[in-house]
Amino acid sequence: MEMELISRETIKPSTATPPHLRNYPLCFIDHIVFRNYIPVLFFYSPNLRSNNHQTSSKISTLKKSLSQVLSRYYPFAGKLKDQLSIECNDQGVSFLVTSFRCNLSWILHNPTHASFNPLFPDELQWNPMKTTSTIVAIQINCFACGGIAISVCMCHKVGDAATLSNFVNDWAAFNRQNEKQEQLPFPVPGASFFPQENLPVFPEAAFVKNDTVCRRFVFEAAKIDSLKAMVSSRNVPNPTRVEVVSALIYKRAVSSLGLTFKTTAFRTAVNLRNRTVPPLPEKSVGNLVWFLFVSNAREETELHELVLKMKHGLSEFCDTYGKKFGGKNKDSGFITECLKQATAAPEPRGSDAEREESLLCCASWCRFAMYEADFGWGKPVWFTTSECPVKNSIVLMDTRDGEGMEALVNMEEHAMAKFERDVELLQYASLNPSVPHASLTI
Repeated sequence: MEMELISRETIKPSTATPPHLRNYPLCFIDHIVFRNYIPVLFFYSPNLRSNNHQTSSKISTLKKSLSQVLSRYYPFAGKLKDQLSIECNDQGVSFLVTSFRCNLSWILHNPTHASFNPLFPDELQWNPMKTTSTIVAIQINCFACGGIAISVCMCHKVGDAATLSNFVNDWAAFNRQNEKQEQLPFPVPGASFFPQENLPVFPEAAFVKNDTVCRRFVFEAAKIDSLKAMVSSRNVPNPTRVEVVSALIYKRAVSSLGLTFKTTAFRTAVNLRNRTVPPLPEKSVGNLVWFLFVSNAREETELHELVLKMKHGLSEFCDTYGKKFGGKNKDSGFITECLKQATAAPEPRGSDAEREESLLCCASWCRFAMYEADFGWGKPVWFTTSECPVKNSIVLMDTRDGEGMEALVNMEEHAMAKFERDVELLQYASLNPSVPHASLTI
């Protein structure tokens, strides 16, 4: 794709951050999180009457609304002061505008990560933040047909995918101009619930980049229903979409790569917002997640057994982390041990091959309001993210209808060559299909 950079500027908050808010403390989970960027990408179909004047007007409105929402998310316009805080100096966020000569349909009919890369600002996706970079960077990509793709990269240090989803949706609400600023709830800092206080300061967890390839697997709603029916029983009532898809990917990865469940654990990130006692506000800002590990003492395990382990594991997770991380049952000793384990270097175990393939990592972005991000031109026709350079990592997302799921799986090339050909996996998932409805909306 031939790209032209139209403009590059810095957008600052519409109102200055008051002095008493200039130092923004990070929560005790934030302080161990690495400083790489989380990338998100929203595709919008062209209006039938789209023209250059309308596109310019849209960009002008986007700048104004971004400035307004940054007054709410004022830490995003600051700079990282140290491992524990942000200096909210209103320096602003990077805002790029580009133009492409191709139509949006060119990408949507054949979505590849190679075609996504130019759509992100300064190739920041999943890369570490530099001292001169802004906490948030945005790129508005304009296509010949009038379609638009908006990419946002946010430093992981200041928040998780839920934080980023809330930020984009609040920006979209301001941009629609039918929500007044005072009607939107003010985001709540994660440190209000998970303060650092006297906890030890541990080093940031390492973000190990590998030479990986990424494949997109799409699970239609009917296929997910089949998986649910297959594992449902008295012991496994009402399995969720995330549970059955996660379990299937885990099982097929272990099988196709010649591993065993005994030596291969499954780690999934769990959103703490609705699992603490009491629950945290939906618009809490920060890395308000912790990790659930699923492992097995046996070398082979059936799918329904994996789903059951996930259910039991989540229940135990809520009874421990959900209660001991905050509230009246907060346990500082427990928190300290969790942070220590999360930042400790992995201990050698077994052969090199076994050590390399001992963990599959999953993050579910399902039920986040990514497809609600309507800037006034309709909801996104598609939402996705960039390939992640962490091997054996999986990101789960909703399809546009909210019933199916997309899984972005990242593996080393030799492992992916086996996994993407797994017959049992492909009974339920399609490998990189065109984006639904693209031909009808463009």
